Amino acid sequence: MKILLTGANGYIGMRLLPQLLALGHEVVCAVRDKQRLSIDASLKTKVHTLEMDFLDSTKSPEIPEDCQAAYYLIHSMASSTDDFDQKEALAAQNFNQWVSNTQIEQVIYLSGIVNDKKLSKHLSSRKNVEQILYQGPFKLTVLRAGIIVGSGSSSFEIIRDLCEKLPVMITPKWVLTKTQPIAIRDVIKFLTGVLGHKNTYDQSFDIGGPDVLTYKEMLQQYAKVRGFKNWIFTVPIMTPKLSSYWLYFVTSTSYKLAINLVNSMKMEVIAKDNRLQEMLGIAPLSYKSAIANAFKKIEQNLVLSSWKDSISSGRITEGLEKYIRVPTYGVLQDSKSVSLHDVGATMDKIWKIGGETGWYYANWLWRIRGFMDKVNGGPGLRRGRTHTDKLFPGDALDFWRVLLADKKSKRLLLFAEMRLPGEAWLEFRIDDSNTLHQTATFRPRGLKGRLYWFSVLPFHYFIFGGMIRNLAKA
Repeated sequence: MKILLTGANGYIGMRLLPQLLALGHEVVCAVRDKQRLSIDASLKTKVHTLEMDFLDSTKSPEIPEDCQAAYYLIHSMASSTDDFDQKEALAAQNFNQWVSNTQIEQVIYLSGIVNDKKLSKHLSSRKNVEQILYQGPFKLTVLRAGIIVGSGSSSFEIIRDLCEKLPVMITPKWVLTKTQPIAIRDVIKFLTGVLGHKNTYDQSFDIGGPDVLTYKEMLQQYAKVRGFKNWIFTVPIMTPKLSSYWLYFVTSTSYKLAINLVNSMKMEVIAKDNRLQEMLGIAPLSYKSAIANAFKKIEQNLVLSSWKDSISSGRITEGLEKYIRVPTYGVLQDSKSVSLHDVGATMDKIWKIGGETGWYYANWLWRIRGFMDKVNGGPGLRRGRTHTDKLFPGDALDFWRVLLADKKSKRLLLFAEMRLPGEAWLEFRIDDSNTLHQTATFRPRGLKGRLYWFSVLPFHYFIFGGMIRNLAKA
């Protein structure tokens, strides 16, 4: 079957793609930026990639007419706190229009559980998208899920940050709200199981794991799986705004996502029926098993995708191509070069930079800079990196975004997503004479930008000098 996979470079899409290929399907990956499809080169040869911006009504993409099914995995919650519902509605309307000239018979949409009488803006938007898609020229299958637990999922990473960093927590009363988490492995089983299943056409199904838990119980069970105890005390005085700041500073989530998550966490998210489990013969994993499986993937360095790699988690709002050409006019630079004795060792170090590895010199200064950025509303260093030794264009790397990661040309180019009075690039390049060139480029925004550059120049001298020396060491 030929399948259109929208949101192919998102958290769910990246997990679903290899499963669809393994089942023998032909997949057309719909992405906003072809460079951002973060999959291995061997996998890219097996798919057709189509650039589509579902928020741009002026450009009608040429979707292959012979597509027979589609997955709708487009969400905008992390990109905005005000108008994400309007963006999601527009994207659904454009989707309906653009697939009208294809042979797509079934569309599968991953939504949220919307059984509570009072819905958050996030869940109301999901329900509205369902209603829009039901008007499309195809049969719709809706899977409604609550919290998805898996390595790299936003929910898992937030729970992980809270439990690992705060053995004692003073929490808002929404931690007593009940929810029904589901393992990412089971979500993928449901998504593939309903494909071509005519008994699921024009129907909506709730999917969830076997456990109904409060958020407090989820935090406590996480600690048990990890082998430690935590103490959680709830207070009624933490407003949604304070709760959002609390999540933002303690975890790796962005502030926009934190606000939308807190508003949704006040609503009960519990599945009302288990029809699909019986229909497909799926027995979902328990919450504890989902946590244990997530850590197996992390320990084996097999995390396929992370919500932190979403472009909406940083400051790049357009395609990577807008930033990939480093400016040369009106910029300030710190350039350093050193001859290498072992190019392979240095390449390995460059490809492991950031995250748990650190920046090879004065990591404590990097942590201070990350804290300052977090306080100022930036991502800080808490995003880390998805893979320990792989980099793809579009990946988040602490407070940088990967623009180019080309081992053949021995070049890594990063763009700063920290809060700055200007724009910054950091490049590592090894030339044919086995010389490593390390260049920090800053395009200041007015006088404030220039003052910032010269104020941090002494720190650059030590940090960048020490970094290139340690990168060059065999």
